[in-house]
Amino acid sequence: MKYRFDKKTKRLISGRRRFLQGAGVVAAATALPHLWIPRQARATAGFNTAKHLIYIRLAGGFRFPTAFNGDVGAEFNPFGLASGIASGTEWGVGGILGENEWHTEELQGLGLKTVPSIANEICVLPCVDHEPLAGSADGNHNTGLERFLTGYVGGSTGIFTMINYGLRERVAAAAADGQILLPAILMGNASMGRGAGVYAAFRPPVMSGDDLDRFGFNTDSVLPDWAQSMTRSYDERYRDRQNPSHYNTVDAYLQSREATKAYSEIFASEELKVQNGSQEPFDGISNAELEDIFGDSGTARNIRLALRLFHYGCPAVYLDQGGYDFHSDEEMGLPARIQDFNRLLSGLHFALKKMQHPEGGTYWDHTLIVAGSEFSRTARGSGFNSARGSDHGGDNSTRWMSMPLMGGPIPTGGRRIGETAKTDLAATGPVFSYRATMLTLMDMLGCDHSEFFPVDDPFEDLFV
Repeated sequence: MKYRFDKKTKRLISGRRRFLQGAGVVAAATALPHLWIPRQARATAGFNTAKHLIYIRLAGGFRFPTAFNGDVGAEFNPFGLASGIASGTEWGVGGILGENEWHTEELQGLGLKTVPSIANEICVLPCVDHEPLAGSADGNHNTGLERFLTGYVGGSTGIFTMINYGLRERVAAAAADGQILLPAILMGNASMGRGAGVYAAFRPPVMSGDDLDRFGFNTDSVLPDWAQSMTRSYDERYRDRQNPSHYNTVDAYLQSREATKAYSEIFASEELKVQNGSQEPFDGISNAELEDIFGDSGTARNIRLALRLFHYGCPAVYLDQGGYDFHSDEEMGLPARIQDFNRLLSGLHFALKKMQHPEGGTYWDHTLIVAGSEFSRTARGSGFNSARGSDHGGDNSTRWMSMPLMGGPIPTGGRRIGETAKTDLAATGPVFSYRATMLTLMDMLGCDHSEFFPVDDPFEDLFV
């Protein structure tokens, strides 16, 4: 099928209606167009209320009470509370969120606000746990990260592969209407996109903000039809001769390659060259403005590219940010390290509200921003350990990820959903499993998640 890049809509469209066959990072096809009706048994009031997800991993194990559950004992949050907190904020805004050396006069002039001053637009879940029925926390870097990336220790399918799989019929339906939608994309740990068997074809691509500045067009497009046909036939014959146990692997590779060809004109567009310094507005904001807002660090370039990819139907982007494994020097190191994250949150709050979404409203109206980590941290009854840092073990301080969520689809900005005792961080309200939290986010994206995490369910607490 021939595709062309529509310069007016900035989307890749086909010359005739049919489903994309195969998937890779796209989706499996069906024979005829049909109405997509997802399984409703576990859907929440927030089902299909978001079009995009920015999912940020605070890498290395982040000490959550210092930021998002700050009104607890000093042994859990030795940095105290922030000042200048927006009215209507229920959760304890930690002092490190007020670290604002990044907040220059130039950025203030643009309109960026400090994180405490937008805290009433952030909802916090203080007690998100990998294994709520376990006797203690999983403070192991390997297994804790496995749970974060896949939901299980040794999980074979990453969360972002689940997202692509859960949206497969939506992508196929769009293709039937002549529109190509980009898949969810990783800009961090690739295990978030692992997948085998039926899910292998839905593994997300791994990219970075530096990848597309020199991207060219698909070279196959210059070949004559007979040469393209010969190449496809050779590939299909090779696949069909494989032992059944290898067929799916080879087929997934072929489908991924075909999907990449279909994306080539999108990836070659000037708007995705986020370092080109362009002053031309796109979705209401220029590449030069995005650089002013977020800066030019690796994380900044990744988020700038992420916002551009959303225009082309990308439903979700995963980022690794920072490096928060402060076994020593946390007292001095964390306030310095958190500056980039604070600027990232503030920049997203500003940029998403300025950017105009192709389907109406602003990007803020359609986008979720969520942050988590493999576990939290502990100093075992003191503000810091003997090296002025913190560790991770089996206690409540390691166990609870106090996860922040913000964006237009979150109707409970400023709220704290759940609570902990100030003396020992014992849960005094609801505890949410990490898997249920991910199901809730997938539900908001409109994903069919019926095949994943059968013991867990999405929850309604964000919408009441």
